Order: sequence, then C-alpha cells, then structure tokens
Amino acid sequence: MKQAGSFNQLVFDAIQEYWDLNAMSDYGVSTLQYKDVARIIEKLHILFEHSGVRPGDKVALCGKNQSRWGAAFFAITTYGAVVVPILHEFQPEQIHNIVNHSDVKLLFVEDKIFQSLDAEQMPGLEGILSIIDYHLFISRSEKLTFARENLNRLFGEKFPMNFRKHHISPYYPDQPDELAIINYTSGSTGNSKGVMIPYRALWSNREFAMEVLGDNIKTGANDCVLSMLPMAHTYGMAFEFIFEFTFGIHIYFLTKLASPSVLLKALADTKPRIVIAVPLIIEKIVRKAILPKLQDPKVRLLMKTPVIGDRIRKKVCEGLTNALGGNFYEVIIGGAALNKEVENVLHDIGFRYTVGYGATECSPILAYSDWKTFVPGSCGRTAPRMEIRIDSSDPENVPGEILARGMNVMLGYYKNEEATRETLRDGWYHTGDLGIMDAGGNIFIKGRSKNMLLGANGQNVYPEEIEDKLVGMPLVSECLVIQKGEKFYGLVYADPDKVRDLGLSKDDLQAIMEQNRKDINLIIPTYCSISGIKLMDEEFEKTPKKSIRRFKYMDYPID
Repeated sequence: MKQAGSFNQLVFDAIQEYWDLNAMSDYGVSTLQYKDVARIIEKLHILFEHSGVRPGDKVALCGKNQSRWGAAFFAITTYGAVVVPILHEFQPEQIHNIVNHSDVKLLFVEDKIFQSLDAEQMPGLEGILSIIDYHLFISRSEKLTFARENLNRLFGEKFPMNFRKHHISPYYPDQPDELAIINYTSGSTGNSKGVMIPYRALWSNREFAMEVLGDNIKTGANDCVLSMLPMAHTYGMAFEFIFEFTFGIHIYFLTKLASPSVLLKALADTKPRIVIAVPLIIEKIVRKAILPKLQDPKVRLLMKTPVIGDRIRKKVCEGLTNALGGNFYEVIIGGAALNKEVENVLHDIGFRYTVGYGATECSPILAYSDWKTFVPGSCGRTAPRMEIRIDSSDPENVPGEILARGMNVMLGYYKNEEATRETLRDGWYHTGDLGIMDAGGNIFIKGRSKNMLLGANGQNVYPEEIEDKLVGMPLVSECLVIQKGEKFYGLVYADPDKVRDLGLSKDDLQAIMEQNRKDINLIIPTYCSISGIKLMDEEFEKTPKKSIRRFKYMDYPID
C-alpha cells in the first residue's frame, strides 16, 4: 500500500502553485483567491500563536458553507490544531455539548448562530469569534484579546514587505496517524459520536478523488464545483472542498437555502464539472420533471419503438443534463440509498451517474465506480487503499455486515472507548450496514443491521427494501416501515402539492393509501406484508445529509 503523504503539504503546494487563481466564492457575493486564503491562514496562525493555542488543541467551526469557513479550516489544520466542524443545523444544546465534549479552546461561529448560544454553558472555551470576519464575540483570555486587537500590526511586523508566496514558511508537518479532525456524526440511528479522523484519511480521500476524477477535471481552467452539501459533514468536506482546493479547482459555495429554483439557477450559472449530490436532490428532480412525462401512455407506447424510443431517451437525458448545468463529467450520488425506480429511469435514459458508498468513520469513501463501469443497484467497488469484506458464509447471496479496513479508517470515537471497541474489532471497521458482493467486487447494500426487523417466523426483514417500493406508490413523498409486535406498518408523508392540486380530502387520501397497501403487498413477500398505513402530518425529521432520523419513529403510535 502506498505510504500516506503530508496533507498540509498539499495545501501549501496548492497555494504556491495557484496563487493568483480563484479559490473559493460565495455564489453571487464574493471571491477569495489562493493568495487571499494564504493571507487569512497567516493571520489566524498569528492569532493562534499569540493567544496560546498549541498544536493538538481543538478549534471548532460552526456555520453554513462559505469561503471564510474554508479559509479557517485550512488555517487550523496547517497550524497543527484539531478541527471540530459542527453542523450549523444542530440545536444550541447540541452545539454546547459538542464544544464541551471535544474540549474546544476556540469557537468560530456564524453571527446568527452565536445569538442562540449561551456561553455560560461552554465554560472551557477561551473565546468565541465570528466566522465572517474573525472579530471577537467573547474573550476569556487576555492573550486572545491582545492577539485579536493587534492582529494587523503583528501581521505587518511579520511581513513588512508586500505579502508574497515566497514569504510563507512550510506548514505544520503532520504525521499520518496524527489526529486532524473530530467530526460529530449527524446520526440517523442515535446520538452523535465524535469520529477521530487522522491526517492519513484526509490525504487518502484527496488522493482517491485525484485518481478517479483528475483526468476529467482541469486544474486552473474554468472548471468548477458547486458546493451544496454541508462541509461539516465528511462527504461535502472531502469532495466539494478539500479535493478542489488542493487541485486548483474553483469552488462556489451555495450560501442560500438550496430551494429548487436557487439550486437550478446556480447550476446553470456555474456549470460545474462534477456534481456531488444526495439522492433526495436527484429524486425530486426526476419525480417532478421526468417521471410524469415518461408515464404518459402515449410516451410509454412510443418508448417501445426502437428508433423513436431512443430519441425520446436521448432528449430526456439532455434535458436532465442541462438542468444540472450541462457541463459535468458525471453526477456522484451518495449519503443514502438511491430509489430503485429513479435509478432505473437514470440508467434507461443513459444518464451519466454513479452511486458511491461511504461513512464518516472513513472520511468518507469506501466504494466507488466511474459511471462508465458502474453496475446499477450497486454502490461501486472497493476504493483504493481500502479493503472490504462481507461477514457472511455466502457473501454473493446471503447479506452480511460490511467490514472495512485501510488508510481511510478513523482512529476511534473521542472519549468513547466502548463504542470504539464495538466498532473497530480485529483491525476491521464494522459499518453496521448489511450487503452482498458479486464476483466482480460490486457491493450491494441491503440495509442497516440496526434497522433489520424480525418476521413472525424468524425471517430477516429489511425495511429499506419495502420503503423503496412504497415511495414509488401514488402520492407517497416520504415513508418509513416500522414494526409493532409481529405486524409491519408504513408511516407515510403524502406529497402536499399533489394532494392540493387534486383537491383530495383526508378520507380520499386514506383510501388511496389503503389501495397502496394492497398493491405493495402483492409485490413483497407475505412474511413482511404491510398491515396498515399511517399518514404523517409533516415531513420526517432528517439529518443534514437528508437521511430520515429513523430512530425517532420506531415507537410511533399507529392507533
């Protein structure tokens, strides 16, 4: 296996090589060039040094995606401190708990979020700074106050001439197994845990992205990426931020709420070379703009005609491609399972997509295949510098837990030896996911081991497989399958737009759901038949990567 290189050296080299290029833009607002990021890094290094921050100390970032977040992130890693990214969607109490649990010394936070926090609930903090312009909200240290108030003078004294790239000294010499990030999972199955990510995992994920995408995206050209996923989550951090910055690719941060209109306009304006997405985004576009057209009886009939059918598929594919900017090499989907009906449509029209597999504990990549070799229904093959096996007597046919080991794997969970021992055993990371692997090495995920239900006669029931079919039924927007005793029930949030457009009453809607129940029971095994469907009044609560917080609904009342 290739030896891990220095992550901070990648950052240093990128700044040196791409000094005058655009690095990060807040879409429609402002842009930082590499030299601007370098200046911020040096200023924050001065701030850290004079306020008593040492390599290994924890510094937290809490705010939505933006250039200043990115600059602060690199300032922390290249100083040798440990980054604690905190999802800005977390509630104040969660932020307080993470700051306290991770022993954070300094907190950079968005102004609006700061207003909701109670500094008294974070007694270990020495200071809170704005993530926008790094001004002090709160200082509990004379050193920190002095450093911030005199920062420009101290910077001028260190760099008395015009600041140039040759003035920068090499950054902190990170070691492969040294702690770089503590990333708190967003948790669809329970409480957050602090994943300890080493520098080797950051380096390896960046190396992976360069290996699989480097030939299809041009350094220093007009190629760019639109960052839509939260950088505080490893998926967005690795593939919409770190890879691009260290490879000379311009990053646009979508700082506004990603409504369909805002997202589509940004995609049209930026024309990203790679599109990184969670299934929810792709599924919404396909269900709203493509499925209704393909389900028209006349179109369905024409689709069966060889020449005309091919033309229709090509036109539909072009329309979807143009909606996503029209310039991408491929769309990489990850973070959750992609609905089979939607995937069948994407495959049928020849859309350039692939589905990857990852986990926060692997920062995040575990498996991937280029769209040209991707097998539909799978999530790719084992990523470089990783090894994956299925804990099953018959891995090709009988689902077993997916186990992984290699350079991307975490060090463990911060201050949680019990969870670490449970998850890292005999050198293998136990993902908690169930899957099979075919003879070609393609991995097919069947569900989460924690989600698996037990039928009346002892059969294993994977609720995700039932949900994948149920969500394709009329008027179903989101759904979950839960168990009550020996019976299974569907929780359904109906599509509010369609319900309104059709003028349906609650009784009408319940009648449609009852028909859905009968229809789905015809296509699933009898041992997992749905006994009833419960309509939900509002959308399911989700994690920032748009997975339903399943654990919150397992005891949901049916009557």
